[in-house]
Amino acid sequence: MDLKDFASAVKQIAEEKGISSEKVLETIEQAIAAAYKKDYGKRGQIIQAKLDSESGKVKFLQIKIVVDESMIYSEEELEEIKSEKVKEEEDKKIKFNPEKHIMIDEAKKIKKKIKPGDELKISLKAQKDYGRIAAQTAKQVIMQKLREAERESIFEEYQDKQGEIVSGIVQRIEGRNVFFDIGKALGILIREEQVPGEFYRPGQRLKVFVLKVEDTSKGPKIFLSRAYPKLISKLFELEVPEIAAGQVEIKSIAREPGSRTKIAVASTIEEIDPIGASVGQRGTRVQAVINELGGEKIDIIEWSEDPEKFIANALSPAKVLEVKVLPKNKVLCVVPEDQLSLAIGKDGQNVRLAAKLTGWKIDVRGSEVELEEKQEEEKKEEKKETTPKKKSKKKKIKNK
Repeated sequence: MDLKDFASAVKQIAEEKGISSEKVLETIEQAIAAAYKKDYGKRGQIIQAKLDSESGKVKFLQIKIVVDESMIYSEEELEEIKSEKVKEEEDKKIKFNPEKHIMIDEAKKIKKKIKPGDELKISLKAQKDYGRIAAQTAKQVIMQKLREAERESIFEEYQDKQGEIVSGIVQRIEGRNVFFDIGKALGILIREEQVPGEFYRPGQRLKVFVLKVEDTSKGPKIFLSRAYPKLISKLFELEVPEIAAGQVEIKSIAREPGSRTKIAVASTIEEIDPIGASVGQRGTRVQAVINELGGEKIDIIEWSEDPEKFIANALSPAKVLEVKVLPKNKVLCVVPEDQLSLAIGKDGQNVRLAAKLTGWKIDVRGSEVELEEKQEEEKKEEKKETTPKKKSKKKKIKNK
């Protein structure tokens, strides 16, 4: 069987489908074996084809499993199974088929060192002519196996990219879902993972976070996100070499997609300023991230092991005068009266993000309110100390 054209065809298919040449060759061998069996094989036979891609010659082999008496049903056992209509035992015994099995004594005549359970390969005569049905079978097998191999290759590739960001082009919009061309596959951006207020149009290029990859009967399903907080850290890794190198770490992220994000950074090297490195010269690095997110505001604050200092930093840009740690993971932050609204933020956003970032329940109060409450408490304490004890009443004796 002359298959000289297959060598170049194998290489071409491998490049187009993104599959290894070995996998394509294996697929073609399976198809040739199926075609051979269709025209020249017998029922139960296991036929294997070995293709030499350089010479274009194919070699056919019949695989037989070597068995001994203990591995097969005896005639009496087979009769019992038939008469009682019971299922075969679960002791891994088999029904002997001369096209599929070979007894150990016969196998040793061909290969002396063979053992029960081994496979014996017997050469078959190569055939040149194949019928129309066999050719169709071969074609179907090749197409099916290539599709399976392609799906497997895509699944493995994007499973490795899970938790990373990729560049995608909006291909189409179906209802509330947006489909991105991310290279070898399509990724889906569902409504819940979209940024509120962000609009998508076909042909638009954006960076997306690979949230998860599922293997389905219709092929890999790749779920993307633009709202996931880790998208922020991955974008900073691209823009800030110190973060990519591990010299600056992003300790925590609090995000309200499309509106505002707070990130806490810390340096693993004393000489590096974590905030300065993240912001970049004249803000170029953080601005690149902001542009990718469509103008979302980003606050970069310094992380600290000291909870009070970290919480005070988290309420930036407001200045915090005092942080009081209270029971049940609560803190009271005192800020100047003129910065109270800044500390709380529009609709409470600043204090809400600071709470998410630090993991503490934060209560913010103005310094005047705090001072008044403190003065009232002091007055109450003074009253308790200065209140005189009740004097006993004495009867006055009038002199007549």
